[in-house]
Amino acid sequence: MSEISAKYDQERLTKVGSILVTQARPADNNSPYFQIASKYNLQIDFRPFIQIQGVSYKDFRKQKINILDHTAIIFTSRNAVDHFFRICQEAKMEMPADMKYFCVTEQTANYLQKYIVIRKRKIFTGNKTAADLFDLIRKHKSEKFLFPCSNIRGNDIPDFMDTSGLHLSEAVMYETVPSNLSDLDVQSFDIIAFFSPSGVNSLLHNFPEFTQNGIRMAAFGPTTARAVTEAGLLLDIEAPLPNAPSMAGALEIYIKKANS
Repeated sequence: MSEISAKYDQERLTKVGSILVTQARPADNNSPYFQIASKYNLQIDFRPFIQIQGVSYKDFRKQKINILDHTAIIFTSRNAVDHFFRICQEAKMEMPADMKYFCVTEQTANYLQKYIVIRKRKIFTGNKTAADLFDLIRKHKSEKFLFPCSNIRGNDIPDFMDTSGLHLSEAVMYETVPSNLSDLDVQSFDIIAFFSPSGVNSLLHNFPEFTQNGIRMAAFGPTTARAVTEAGLLLDIEAPLPNAPSMAGALEIYIKKANS
């Protein structure tokens, strides 16, 4: 969706007074969301629509995965790091010094120091996405990779490993589940901003009788946008845009038009 195409649906382009962001409230007081709220005299509420829940060690064992049979771990988030080492702690298991770690970002790699002395370990880091790791992984074809993940995860890493003929074990160590939103008046907002398909699923899980009416839906990323439309909802705002790489930026572009 471009800035121009958003002008076409004039009937839905009505004044915006309130926005629900389906994430936790930013800790930074200089967040662009607060600037938008002040600049356009809006109410912006924050509420996480999903929560992370660890898989118990008992349930993990049912997957019949022996962590120490592997020589390399792929981490795509801090959640994966936390729950991997939680399972190891519950299993009273220490990682061998020669274990290799492949991290999707430098931030994820640095987070490892919460659990291990990273200067003594073999750590390989991508730039931003899982695809950034693929060239690094190709250089270590003989490794046996373990992929700690959620019950809901992207297909990019498993598909790449499969087509490349590399050894990969997926270990579900945490689950993405809907938050309890029973106290939320979700129909009272002009815009609801989503950041993952799980957030859209949470809306429908908590409010099975939800009717969109004039509520505008905003989605970050193509998979989230697809989840909105597949849920039978109209998508009004899509981020990122070429001139607005963030959700806040895409929202401001829309508000400028709607409130003019």
